[in-house]
Amino acid sequence: MTCLQLSSPELIRKLPNGDAIHHAKDTGVSTSLDTDKEPSRESERSVLRKWIVMAGFFFLGCALIAGVGLPLALELRSSHLLEARLQVVRRMLSEIPLIDGNNDFAWNLRKHRGSTKLQDFPFDEDLSRNVSWGSQWQTDLVRLRQGIVGGQFWSVYVPCEAQFLDAVQLTLEQIDVVRRLVSRYPNKIRLVTNSKELEKAHKDGVIGSLVGIEGGHSIGTSMAVLRSFHRLGARYMTLTHKCNTPWADSCSVEDPNSDAPLDFHSDGLSVFGKAVVKELNRLGMLVDLSHVSIRTMRDALAISKPPVIFSHSAARALCNSSSNVPDDVLRNLSLNGGLVMISFDSAHLSCGDKASMHDVIAHINHIRRIAGVNHVGLGAGYDGISNPPVELPDVSGYPLLLAELTRDRRWSASDIKKLIGGNLLRVLKEVEIYAVTMSHQFPAEELIPQELIEDTAYCRYHDT
Repeated sequence: MTCLQLSSPELIRKLPNGDAIHHAKDTGVSTSLDTDKEPSRESERSVLRKWIVMAGFFFLGCALIAGVGLPLALELRSSHLLEARLQVVRRMLSEIPLIDGNNDFAWNLRKHRGSTKLQDFPFDEDLSRNVSWGSQWQTDLVRLRQGIVGGQFWSVYVPCEAQFLDAVQLTLEQIDVVRRLVSRYPNKIRLVTNSKELEKAHKDGVIGSLVGIEGGHSIGTSMAVLRSFHRLGARYMTLTHKCNTPWADSCSVEDPNSDAPLDFHSDGLSVFGKAVVKELNRLGMLVDLSHVSIRTMRDALAISKPPVIFSHSAARALCNSSSNVPDDVLRNLSLNGGLVMISFDSAHLSCGDKASMHDVIAHINHIRRIAGVNHVGLGAGYDGISNPPVELPDVSGYPLLLAELTRDRRWSASDIKKLIGGNLLRVLKEVEIYAVTMSHQFPAEELIPQELIEDTAYCRYHDT
């Protein structure tokens, strides 16, 4: 499409008479067809300003129509032109779902209420304005809609202290929270288990809800439990949280200040841990490497055939947090086809208690530079982080972040669509296709070696 360029009052005067009269009327200029009297300079400037504003929106229209490959660096500063950038963002979000990789609402519910009861919980209200519930909530249906969230991975998290105790039960209860939540609001959120269902939910105007298991200790060293979680709808598993499992090392092994229990050391993934990765591949579940050690990252990338994800991490080169991803792993990630979904936790962004939206963008741009634009996404971690960026306090802020990103000449519309959901959809589809090719393979039957857990407080039935 060719965009019209307006540059001078002379050009305006050469417009057809009808147009000249119309715009003169709009700007309060008196115009006559039967006189050659020149308009005043003030009138010319008024008409020119009118056309410049119209031309700006015309160029914006070109951007919306062209969509792919067109730089969106509008460098717009006034409030009404910020709205123009937001309109661009809304258009993109209507075409592809914004998919966030991590939200801890289910555990936050238990932590703050002491139970998982949803019966009188006003999830359909803006909880930040509800004085009865307090400001500790970062997620609800009102703000999810304001954030134009199209897909949400609900993190099913249980503390490391539950390992060898009731971790499996607690995980089941968190999955149950998600399933009851979507059942309570069927016209607004929907449980989905694959990329096709996620895209259909977005088309239908409801939020596609997926389940992610956050921490390998949730399976209780049992392949059968892992398969059961998959049947209940889980579509990723984080191999560890901040504690080692008997089969995988967590990021805590690299953190000298960590007080997480580290009773086991596998130097990455053990034989059983490698079998878990292969079983995740066979099932069509994403292998999530947030919170794992660098050695575990490398082992998983070497074993996993389809792409892996980091559901909520950032770049270690910008913040030396053990939860973040180093550059050499980012380079290998580009070969694997996976992606890092950027955490909004200030501890991951600035290594402190405060961070800004520009810190988020800095991590996005660093991962793009090292791994490529096909390997970055969003995984804020709301309701599990106490210090989000000051401009992005809750799930309503995604459009503002993306509007700011449109000012960067490196980001085209197609690039931003990859960031918000296109990359994650691609990864899901590749994982699903691989699972179909493995459907003939017999389920994994590996057992954890008993000597690894016989000295723990694990309550187990023993045949005698």
